Amino acid sequence: MDFNESPEEAAFRTAAKAWLAANAPQHELPEGVMLDDTEEVMLGRAWQRAVYDGGYAGITLPTALGGRGGTGIEALIFAEEEARYNLPKGPYIGIGLGMALPVIGKHGTPEQIAAYADRTLKGELTWCQLFSEPSAGSDLANLRTKAVRAGDDWIVNGQKVWSSWAHRSDMGILVVRTDPSVPKHKGLTFFVVDMTSPGIDIRPIRQISGASDFNETFFSDVRIPDANRIGAVGEGWACCMTVLMGERLNQGGERGGIENLIAYAEATPRGAGTALDSGSVRMALAQALAEEQAGKSFQARLRTMVSRGENPGALAAMVKLAFARRYQQTSGLALELRGMDALAPPAGDARTREIQHDYIWSTVIRIAGGADEVLKNQIAERVLGMPGEVRMDKNVPFEQLK
Repeated sequence: MDFNESPEEAAFRTAAKAWLAANAPQHELPEGVMLDDTEEVMLGRAWQRAVYDGGYAGITLPTALGGRGGTGIEALIFAEEEARYNLPKGPYIGIGLGMALPVIGKHGTPEQIAAYADRTLKGELTWCQLFSEPSAGSDLANLRTKAVRAGDDWIVNGQKVWSSWAHRSDMGILVVRTDPSVPKHKGLTFFVVDMTSPGIDIRPIRQISGASDFNETFFSDVRIPDANRIGAVGEGWACCMTVLMGERLNQGGERGGIENLIAYAEATPRGAGTALDSGSVRMALAQALAEEQAGKSFQARLRTMVSRGENPGALAAMVKLAFARRYQQTSGLALELRGMDALAPPAGDARTREIQHDYIWSTVIRIAGGADEVLKNQIAERVLGMPGEVRMDKNVPFEQLK
C-alpha cells in the first residue's frame, strides 16, 4: 500500500485538525493536573461524547457497529492530531472501543450489538478486561476461573488480576473455563459482565507510581445471564484472539510521539546551547523517529488488512513488541535529557513528573498485553515459520494438568 497521504487523506487531516482546534481546547487538562479516578473517568466520558458527536468515534469500526467505517490511515491521522492536546483518555474508554466492540461485532448477536455499541461509542459505558489470573498471565489459556451453567444463567467463581480500571468500569469482557475435560484452549467461553453484579469484589492494587490503575477482581457465585455470552460455548479462545489483536493494533500512543521529545531536547539547556546540539542526542532521536514512522506505517497496513476482512494474526504482535521497546527507550532518553533533576524535580515541575510516570509505565507495557518473550515466540513460529517450542500440555485435558 502507499503510505503517502492521498488527496482524500490530506482532506481528512485538514478536517480533523480543524474540528480538534474547535473542540479539544475546552476538554484539555492543565499541565501537571492530578485528577482522582472518578473525575478522570467523568472527563474522559465527556471527551468521548464530543468525539462521537463530531463523527470521529470508532473510525475503523464498521458502520454496522455505529463506527465511521474509515481506514487505518484515517485512524492514525486522527490519533496524531488528537495527541497534540492533553486530553482525558484512558483504558476505561480505550478497552471498550478497541477490545469490547470488535469482539462483540465479530462474535456477538444483533441484540448484543444494539445493547452495547452505541452507548460505548458515546462514552456512556466504560469497560475493563478480565483476562489475566494469578496462574494465567502470558499463558492465558491456563486460566482457572470457572463458570457452571444453571438454567438461563452461568455461575462464575474465581479471581482475575491486573484488571485495569475495573473499579471505575460499568462493564467487563470476561473469559472463563466452562469445560475442564478438554485441552486448555478449547474449554473456554466468553462473556460480557455488569461490574455491579452481586458477588464481584474489586480490590485496587497500589503501584510503584502511587496510582491504583490495576485491580484484583474476585467472583463469588456471580450470576451472568446466558444472553451475555459472546459467541458459542467453547469459543472463548477465538474471542480472546479477536480482543488481543485489537489491543495490539491500537498500541503506539506515546504522548505526542517523538516530535514532542525533539521539542523537549531543544528546550533543555546544556552547556552553552541545548541538548539538541549533542550529536549523540540527535542520533538517538533520529533513530527513534525513524522507528516510530516505520511502526505507524506497519500499523496502518495491518489496520487496512482488518478493514478488508483479513486477519493479521501474529503480525499484530510485531506492533506491540516494537512499541513497548521504543516507549521504554524514549522515556529513558527523556530522563537522561533532564539530567539529575529527573531524580528529584523541583516543586511545580509537572513535565518531569510526566516523564517519570511514562518511564515507570513503560516497564509495564513490556508485559501487559503479551510479554516480549511470548510475542517473540509467536512471531518466530507463526510469521517466520520456525519450529515451535515443545509443549507438554498439548491435547491433554485441562483437569489432568498439574
